[in-house]
Amino acid sequence: MPDTTPVATAFAGPSLADFERAREAVAAVAERTPMQDSHFLSGVLGTEVHLKCENLQRTGSYKIRGAYYRLSRLTPEERKQGVVAASAGNHAQGVALAARELGIRATIFMPIGVPLPKLQATRSYGAEVILQGHTVDEPLRAAAEYSQKTGAVLIPPFDHHDVVTGQGTLGLEILDEVPDVETVLVPIGGGGLIAGVASAIKQKAGRPVRIIGVQAENAAPYPASIQAGEPVSIEIAATIADGIAVSRPGALNFEIIRTAVDDVVTVSDDEMAQALVVLLERAKLVVEPAGAVGVAAILAGKLGPGLGKTVVILSGGNIDPLMMERVISRGLAASDRYLTLRIGLPDRPGQLAVISRLIADANANVVEVLHTRHGKGLQISEVELEVSVETRGRDHAALVVETLRREGYDPRVVAS
Repeated sequence: MPDTTPVATAFAGPSLADFERAREAVAAVAERTPMQDSHFLSGVLGTEVHLKCENLQRTGSYKIRGAYYRLSRLTPEERKQGVVAASAGNHAQGVALAARELGIRATIFMPIGVPLPKLQATRSYGAEVILQGHTVDEPLRAAAEYSQKTGAVLIPPFDHHDVVTGQGTLGLEILDEVPDVETVLVPIGGGGLIAGVASAIKQKAGRPVRIIGVQAENAAPYPASIQAGEPVSIEIAATIADGIAVSRPGALNFEIIRTAVDDVVTVSDDEMAQALVVLLERAKLVVEPAGAVGVAAILAGKLGPGLGKTVVILSGGNIDPLMMERVISRGLAASDRYLTLRIGLPDRPGQLAVISRLIADANANVVEVLHTRHGKGLQISEVELEVSVETRGRDHAALVVETLRREGYDPRVVAS
């Protein structure tokens, strides 16, 4: 039989005893979220896959764990000073709810344009919200300045021993629910979640468990930092994964991650969008883009073979309905289920009806049509038709294109 004695810590962060103490404290506010089997993803990955649904956690993400544990350890004098934090939404909600539960005044800096549900929820928990900047880094600087001026205790989103410890309670839950887990997929922003989960699991399991981090490719400082051997800053590009759009790893997080995490991969916005559609259709779960990166990595084939029994952490479910509408459309397009074609036509009556009939013959549904005589390169006797079509996937999309070509048309697929 394998040795199940917990291993001694070899990491820069919390000990197993720290995680166990945190679990008792965090239980006062955090739900034990469902662990859902995914037969669809098991078929894709070729091994058993389970979804740890922190999107169903209080405040809609795992962040309440670290925020509450940090605030619970403040001294009476620190509590009187109040707390301040900065976040794109999930940490903000976690701090706001934790502060309310503990009777502490909270001020939260959030970026301008933060999703409305996250803004409204943070305010509803009683925090004062100040909108400033357009990325997570700008509110972080503003919160630090506010702390220096007022004496409010700064609650960092990831780079603090107590925050990492609180987040790591999720790792203990995973071992309780899937004790023979072999691989855990964890979203990475600044690294607080994966640092806690990896450290807790590897100390508790008493056997090898592979931990793989997943970042958004447009906001991925960890691959470069791991290669450099120290935290490095990157320029963040636009990404739908606002919850993990961090330009530099946390110092404590990095030290834990480079010893406790086995691999880090990245996924694109299109891959995240496809993952959201799959989670909606197959698991009936609403997940935000940052929370779906682990599923995106599975669907995109980023993980390689030999993972064994796998748990994917769905870290959050706070997504603006307007953003969800756009992401679903993007995910459908990336899956070839939403196809846009441009077709040059003779400028004479009946051509639109012919195209519509051919698309219908291919059992596809037209959802939008743009008819113009002003397209670049058109002859005086030509028009251009741009038609958007719902299909059943890649093979069906190819059938639609081939049906039009057989009738002498030259449809051009418009990139999503």
